[in-house]
Amino acid sequence: MKVLVAVKRVVDYNVKVRVKSDNTGVDIANVKMSMNPFDEIAIEEAVRLKEKGVVTEVIAVSCGVTQCQETLRTAMAIGADRGILVETSEELQPLAVAKLLKALVDKEQPGLVILGKQAIDDDCNQTGQMLAALANLPQATFASKVEVADGKASVTREVDGGLETLSVTLPAIVTTDLRLNEPRYVTLPNIMKAKKKQLDIFKPEDLGVNVAPRIKTLSVAEPAKRSAGIKVPDVATLVAKLKNEAKVI
Repeated sequence: MKVLVAVKRVVDYNVKVRVKSDNTGVDIANVKMSMNPFDEIAIEEAVRLKEKGVVTEVIAVSCGVTQCQETLRTAMAIGADRGILVETSEELQPLAVAKLLKALVDKEQPGLVILGKQAIDDDCNQTGQMLAALANLPQATFASKVEVADGKASVTREVDGGLETLSVTLPAIVTTDLRLNEPRYVTLPNIMKAKKKQLDIFKPEDLGVNVAPRIKTLSVAEPAKRSAGIKVPDVATLVAKLKNEAKVI
């Protein structure tokens, strides 16, 4: 069984992002980029399924600029067998990515598609659900445990009331939560091996997909700075300030 895993190149989670001076977006010039943390978890889970003998091939897919090849090489160093890059300089929005992935699902016919539940740059949490709708496949989102057997995937997910377990018939779409696993440390020998693994490059037009943006960003602004807190000598003063200044009681 093949597993298709989508990985996204994002600003590293340790970097403090800055808004451009003209408020048109986030400044990513000379900023460290890395794989979306949720997608690292997705790749790790696919590799673990392969190590259990459930999966025969893990294919990593990324959509975006040429530098996304680095993200795919990282995925292959973790354990993916080959990579596919859909190369474009267009701003890719969730629906466009879902359409590109749908075209690749039709081409590769995987038994399972694993995505991170969301990307840390836009926090959209849409691509997996859109892909499931476009491909007409069952979906299980926010997975904290995945088991595959007898043509079905049993997925445990966290909900407000506790844990919910779903059974979906394969092929299916699964999106990963942070508690699913702990991605492995990538060793130097595996990084060297990844450089020799197959990496195919397509353009959106090769897949017959129009990726023109449908949503326009009007303005991006930093959140308002929080004022410093103050100390009060006693409860009476606290209550007075809450009542007279904050007006919350």
